[in-house]
Amino acid sequence: MSFWLAALITFATFWFMEFMAWFTHRYVMHGFLWKVHQDHHQGSPGFFERNDFFFLIFAIPSWLCMMFGMMAGNDWRLFVGLGILIYGFAYFLVHEVIIHQRFKWLRNLDNTYIKAIRRAHKMHHKHLGKEDGESFGMLIVARKYWEMVKR
Repeated sequence: MSFWLAALITFATFWFMEFMAWFTHRYVMHGFLWKVHQDHHQGSPGFFERNDFFFLIFAIPSWLCMMFGMMAGNDWRLFVGLGILIYGFAYFLVHEVIIHQRFKWLRNLDNTYIKAIRRAHKMHHKHLGKEDGESFGMLIVARKYWEMVKR
């Protein structure tokens, strides 16, 4: 497989994961698995939340794709797995470090995009129940949040 095809598969998978994260957040986390996600909206006493379990939903397919792709001579599955893995790292950095600041790195970023992400997520968390939610994505921010932070 050429470098460019591998890069394209990885890049396309990464951006497809934004849709998958939105869909999973909207219909699974705020749906039939709300009891697992609920502590993320309503707070939990410790560092870890039941909600942290959801990383397995994406980590296991990533690992399996990479493993089977390498077993087959580094075929397309390896690069799908890498795209999922890279999205997982981006999710960790944006959601856990920048938005919720569970780790005290990158706290004072003064960037319009970061402010828009934080605003969108704050609007998502204003809803303590599973209904009436908004802004379920992570990297793609609706125009209204950009406009809120530009003022």
